[in-house]
Amino acid sequence: MARAQETYGKKEREKKRLKKREEKAKRKAERQANSNVGASFEDQLVYVDENGHFTDTPPDPSKKVKVDAESIVLGIPKKEEQEAEDPIRKGKVSFFDTSKGFGFIMDSENQEKYFVHVSGLIDEIAENDKVSFELEKGMKGMNAVRVTKI
Repeated sequence: MARAQETYGKKEREKKRLKKREEKAKRKAERQANSNVGASFEDQLVYVDENGHFTDTPPDPSKKVKVDAESIVLGIPKKEEQEAEDPIRKGKVSFFDTSKGFGFIMDSENQEKYFVHVSGLIDEIAENDKVSFELEKGMKGMNAVRVTKI
């Protein structure tokens, strides 16, 4: 019977395996040496200081801040009454392709372009027409809807 050949690769793999096993045993011994098992309860406590950081010393009672429980708001705060903005905007058709059924309207107030689809039209429009429209949230942003010529 022939003896199994011991190749260079086999030797290297065996060395790596033994080295890994030794490192694991060292880490285990270090954890056991540094463990807190059997330590007193006070040694295991962790405190939070006035800045929110963990520390092993108790916080200074003079820096304690009194918080009124009624001042804590759970949930979303109510919106303040705002002046109702006019939903109807005015603008100019910067591009419109009748064969594809979509285009863009340039808002006269903030110079932003809004997408418009033929399904959102009330009147027929063409490029450079002055129009009034409303905005609705679409798939990729705000869309102009209920578009009418001025």
